[in-house]
Amino acid sequence: MSGRPDSDLPPDTQTVEDLREDLSEADDKDLRDDGLLEEQARRARWAAAGTGVVLALAGTAAALLRASGTAPALVPVAYACGAAVCALAAVLGARGRTRRALWAAVAGVMIMALGDQFD
Repeated sequence: MSGRPDSDLPPDTQTVEDLREDLSEADDKDLRDDGLLEEQARRARWAAAGTGVVLALAGTAAALLRASGTAPALVPVAYACGAAVCALAAVLGARGRTRRALWAAVAGVMIMALGDQFD
């Protein structure tokens, strides 16, 4: 048999110190993973809130522009309702409900697109 044997001892022959060392390394890794998850969650909240705010402002601006023009009354109302739903998405995103914020932002944009179809 030519080959290099494993350098680790089988579990039944490891010493107590080896087991403690393995556990402390696992705890350090878990702490690093928790920090990474917190950072990703923070970024997701900021992204959801920022997207909701931008879409709400865009919908409000579109509603104001369409209201001053010759468009039917339903068009600015649809833009305003879509902007309100996107503002709700921003609030949900800021509170950490990022999945619901995503769906609310999509629904708000769809409402605004529906208003554009009435034009």
